[in-house]
Amino acid sequence: MVRIPMFVLALSCGALALTAACSEPTPPTQPVAPQPATEPAVEEAARFIDAAEAELHELSTYNNRAAWVAATYITVDTEILAAAASAKLMGVQADYAKRAARYLDLKLPYDVRRRLELLRTSLTLYAPADPAKTKEVATIASRLEAMYGAGKYCPANGPCLDLEELSRIIAKSRDPEELKRAWVGWHTVSAPMRGDFTRLVELANQGARELGFKDTGDAWRSKFEMRPGVLSREVDRLWGQVKPLYDALHCYARGRLAAKYGEDVVPGAGPIRADLLGNMWAQDWSNVYDLMAPEGAVQIYDLDAALRAKEYTPIEMVKTGERFFISLGFEPLPATFWERSLFVKPADRDVVCHASAWNIDDEEDLRIKMCIEITAGDFQTIHHELGHNFYQRAYNQLPLLYRDSPNPAFHEAIGDTIGLSVTSEYLQRIGLVDQPPPASSDVSLLLRDALTKVAFLPFAILVDRWRWGVFSGDIQPAAYNEAFWELRRKYQGVAPPVPRSESDFDPGAKYHVASSVPYIRYFFAHILQFQLHRALCEAAGYKGPLHRCTIYGSAKAGERLRRMLEMGRSRPWPDALEVVTGSRRMDATAMLDYFAPLKEWLDQQNRGKTCGW
Repeated sequence: MVRIPMFVLALSCGALALTAACSEPTPPTQPVAPQPATEPAVEEAARFIDAAEAELHELSTYNNRAAWVAATYITVDTEILAAAASAKLMGVQADYAKRAARYLDLKLPYDVRRRLELLRTSLTLYAPADPAKTKEVATIASRLEAMYGAGKYCPANGPCLDLEELSRIIAKSRDPEELKRAWVGWHTVSAPMRGDFTRLVELANQGARELGFKDTGDAWRSKFEMRPGVLSREVDRLWGQVKPLYDALHCYARGRLAAKYGEDVVPGAGPIRADLLGNMWAQDWSNVYDLMAPEGAVQIYDLDAALRAKEYTPIEMVKTGERFFISLGFEPLPATFWERSLFVKPADRDVVCHASAWNIDDEEDLRIKMCIEITAGDFQTIHHELGHNFYQRAYNQLPLLYRDSPNPAFHEAIGDTIGLSVTSEYLQRIGLVDQPPPASSDVSLLLRDALTKVAFLPFAILVDRWRWGVFSGDIQPAAYNEAFWELRRKYQGVAPPVPRSESDFDPGAKYHVASSVPYIRYFFAHILQFQLHRALCEAAGYKGPLHRCTIYGSAKAGERLRRMLEMGRSRPWPDALEVVTGSRRMDATAMLDYFAPLKEWLDQQNRGKTCGW
């Protein structure tokens, strides 16, 4: 993921643009028709936005430095320093957002008006104007992230285990009792977050309302620049396209898990136990591929083993990712990237290991923060995170408020699009695989991809469906956990391994909830990445199955991609999408095309079974 500092800039359909994909653009805060402005008023508005960007650039850089230290040296002191920096930034940003409103009823040049509009939606947490409450928001936010990063489960009869160690058990163990203990153990870490989270919701909502939003959820959705209700309908439309594929995968997976563990652990109908799917949040099922592999299938390559056999180090894995982008025509990363990034987990301190990409100064101070292990998953993640870094660099000459993707999903989609090119053909070209698997193994390859990509879709929806309900008040604190598990059953078809109650706070066991990172972007990104991948493969002149395409080494694909990245958020997102795909609408048909052979095979495997939950 891209690091989301308190100064966050992410919209979509431009506030001024009436496009096919944005036929219902967000109205201004006060629906007043723009009035002709005198030249001095226009000049004043331009000076205002220039001054705002200059000060926010300085404060944002300082905030990012404090946040970096707090994430890589978790102590009480770094937590306090990070909170102070973010409080300062939030206060100034909120003040500028309110002051900008005086210019929005004027007839202004496009760039001035767009940047003024972007000011209003440039935060993730909207602190109240009261300085004491602004400080409280920043303090709580820093404390929650630190609680997550330093979280450990300490069983009575063994050493304490952090998330990495517990996740390793979830990924590799095939003992349902051991899986249950690891799952329950990590979810003890989030229970103490409930009080802080509840207070943060209250304060953030107050800040959002002061800027004219209904609540924080409304503010987050506004970053996509769709009229109220349109974004939610877009989610439903796209989910409707892909849900049959997810349902088929769920039905097949449940059957294979029942064959492994027995129907007393995995009943033949109903939701699947969340701890049995190889991931702490049941959002990625690829770690249980060994239980899912088609019977009698040709063995596919083992990237974990290949990386170890070639004696890859964490640095060499990152260098390999950099060479992918260089092959597309991008410049190498700056020397400071290698000097300042965190690549491995330090032995002497707690850090937030959740992978993220940073541009500390919104210019050239690019970094990633990861606790890299020599695994296929981390190899993919590195390519994803570098996608963020190369995106950040591509738009770093634009005005500050344009230095982001045109909506929050695009940053994630670019990293994932590159990840789709990490195919067996690519691995062969860089010497990690001797020969690509034969065509007879396509179902196996697609199944492994689906366990990552398709399995993730409902989780990507429900996290923010839950938070939108929390922010709006439809979900009250007394029902936080109950509502969360209702959504998990509805969308994912999973259930907890043990009964849960309101003494638990299971949403906080996910980094993005503890750290107030909006999540619906990841759902849209999973749709967009297949659209972008298909279009870039066409630009590269590729002919063949979409799931075997890599754009590695294609200057034509790289040029088309770079043109979109360099736009930043200076234009509405349909403009950016059109540069690569020729379409101005998000659509899941590319994803369905990609997995079409698998869907046909899954339907055959599921004949006679009771599917659904």
